Amino acid sequence: MNKSIKIDPYGFREYDARWLYEKDINQSGIENLGRGLGTQVKIHTKKDNPRIIVGHDYRSYSEEIKTALKKGLISTGCNIEDIGLSLSPMVYFAQFNLDADAVAMVTASHNENGWTGVKMGIKKGLTHAPEEMKELKEITLNEKFTKGEGNEKQIKNFDKIYKNDLISKNKIKKKIKAVVACGNGTAGVFAPDILRGIGCEIIELDCNLDWNFPKYNPNPEDLEMLHEIAKVVKENNADIGFGFDGDGDRVGVIDDKGNEIFSDKIGLLIARNLSNIHKNSKFVVDVKSTGLYSKDKVLLENNCETIYWKTGHSHIKRKVNTEKALAGFEKSGHFFFNQPIGFGYDDGINSAIQVCHLLDNQNKKMSEVISELPNTFQTPTMAPFCKDDEKYIVVEELVKQIKKLKENKTKIDNQVINDILTVNGVRFSFEDGSWGLIRASSNKPSLVIVTESPTSKERKKKIFDFIDDLLQKTGKVGEYDQKI
Repeated sequence: MNKSIKIDPYGFREYDARWLYEKDINQSGIENLGRGLGTQVKIHTKKDNPRIIVGHDYRSYSEEIKTALKKGLISTGCNIEDIGLSLSPMVYFAQFNLDADAVAMVTASHNENGWTGVKMGIKKGLTHAPEEMKELKEITLNEKFTKGEGNEKQIKNFDKIYKNDLISKNKIKKKIKAVVACGNGTAGVFAPDILRGIGCEIIELDCNLDWNFPKYNPNPEDLEMLHEIAKVVKENNADIGFGFDGDGDRVGVIDDKGNEIFSDKIGLLIARNLSNIHKNSKFVVDVKSTGLYSKDKVLLENNCETIYWKTGHSHIKRKVNTEKALAGFEKSGHFFFNQPIGFGYDDGINSAIQVCHLLDNQNKKMSEVISELPNTFQTPTMAPFCKDDEKYIVVEELVKQIKKLKENKTKIDNQVINDILTVNGVRFSFEDGSWGLIRASSNKPSLVIVTESPTSKERKKKIFDFIDDLLQKTGKVGEYDQKI
């Protein structure tokens, strides 16, 4: 590889690509990424001039990255349709609406400034999974590029088409008062308009675009952002609070009393609401999600099935697609709605709209609706440091240890492990429905730890202490980003 081209191989993640700009990838590196993607799209579509939708998020350097990416794509023969400043779901929607061959969205989502990345996909509604990422990495790093003559056109005002699509299908009767928080990220120019359009009364919080993110990163899993929304919900006596991430594919929800509702619980409420109309449906949830889905009385009454699957927007999206599930819910706030509600991809604004429908259908406050779910005690998602080149090996070792504990009927807080799921790291459950999860993060040098107990806070903590003890003994795990 040419010396002036910088592209760190670790930037090719499980289902998207992310780098620190100029430290781990430079402009020529991005251009090569475009050449790699263009080559890959041509292989998969068997077309000389495939059409690719391109968009970018609101960061100071996103446009220059998009320009370099397009240059690479065009050199392979791709025809670019640039829809400008976008949310990831708007780019996914454009692929359906404009019937294009592939998408490339320049975004680092909620990551800190300095990060950049690309979310890409070929088959409509799906983004690259590990196989495609591996192939893309191979083509790009070995410079196995095809040549061709592509072109580029700007698609003006596509944001209006995207907004109207969501508004026209989703009018509500009730005047729901909603706080809409965007952390100064790109969703600020979309979410308030759309939610106002369906009939909500909106209180905007940090919806002006500012790529310095002066208060905090636009990340609905960030407690700072959630606390701020809670405060504004209470001050304004609002019905609900929504927090959107940097590229608009995730949402966090705060109820009328200012309490954060974990996304897996929101998913369960939406699933219940949908199951009343769409009986015999399937739902897909990730392994970080609450154990309540599998035993939920409403879902069972409506003959619905829940499948626990690998964490990661690309994995859940594909599983929703292959299982023809009605919806998929990921603990991090990525929700996927299949026909007739959506096109199968994750759209944070559509997720917020489904919550509005839920409130529109019942004469209850959000806090009352949530109190109908059985109570569980759940930790936040905790991420202890573990090197990228060691994290998968560490997890594999821990899977073996936990399987042994199950075989030996070893008790943890007086309970034996009765079920182990290893589709993604290891999720081990106990007789009372408590569980713990250890997996490798797919986009950071860390592990991911979650525990939940329907029985007590103490049990949740004991399961965490048990996991933490296993981790410390490996000698390969560092500081946690947050810890209970």
